[in-house]
Amino acid sequence: MKETLPILLTGIRASGDIHLGNYLGAMKPAIENQETHDCYLFIADYHGLTTSPPPDQLRQNVYSCAAAWLASGLKSEKTTFWRQSDVPEVLELAYLLSCVTSMGLLERGHSIKDARSKGVLIKAGLFYYPILMAADILLYQADLVPVGKDQIQHLEMTRDMATFFNEVYGDTFKLPEAKIQEQVAVVPGVDGQKMSKSYNNGIEIFADEKELKRQVMRIVTDSKSLEEPKDPDTCLVYNLYKLIAPESKTLELADHLRRGQFGYGQAKKLLLEEILEGFFEMRQRYFFYIDHSSEIDALLQQGASKAREKASKMISQVRQRVGL
Repeated sequence: MKETLPILLTGIRASGDIHLGNYLGAMKPAIENQETHDCYLFIADYHGLTTSPPPDQLRQNVYSCAAAWLASGLKSEKTTFWRQSDVPEVLELAYLLSCVTSMGLLERGHSIKDARSKGVLIKAGLFYYPILMAADILLYQADLVPVGKDQIQHLEMTRDMATFFNEVYGDTFKLPEAKIQEQVAVVPGVDGQKMSKSYNNGIEIFADEKELKRQVMRIVTDSKSLEEPKDPDTCLVYNLYKLIAPESKTLELADHLRRGQFGYGQAKKLLLEEILEGFFEMRQRYFFYIDHSSEIDALLQQGASKAREKASKMISQVRQRVGL
């Protein structure tokens, strides 16, 4: 009997270029599990609509996200890789889940609370974001979902929605588990907050060298002079550096900072060099795919066919359960 591999699913919102947090928190762990899991990896373009981007920008974001996945080592023959909107069954499931989900659950979401605290106009698409995310996961009966600590609540909401549905209509959905890499559970942005496209504080690893340098130089530091010793643990540059650099280099930078006579500008230069050198081959593959978008389209369509085959079976079962 053929061994059934656990299903691992993750998606990245098509809302701008891929930053270091996307890569370390979602892409890298998913890529590393291609041999041991049945991987479902998608580009969340429906989720990208919550900010109402111009159509051409959204399409560009999709290609950028797809190129980043492929450059990072995604193997289309080993994974199911698709564009979210190519499997419309996810929208039907989202509506059906909304019928068993309370408004109170959605109002407790961190993203809604954060938006309200900043006086942001909350549109329905953002409010229902957790429901569509739940549909993304439950439609494919995912066992594991790589998430950062900030997304754990959304996964708990997914489990709640699955439980609500199962209680009303019978055992239908698995309850997915979070897969967290503690060392990169939250990747800090250049301002010290969690790295996020929403905060515009990312380091975009596939940006051109000039833009990448600008982003690295924006990293917030304290006012200590070049001569003064510095604490690596409170140095944002160091904390980003140790996420991508070999241990030997990390220890060396920590030593330089503690001794003094070493400025934050020098530390930023080392971080930039590490990104350019460490991601060199990946960046070259990314630029290749950006210049060959027809190859991206073909791979996404191929993946969508596989994803839709599974999705259609699941939605048929769900429709029957609810009486449609």
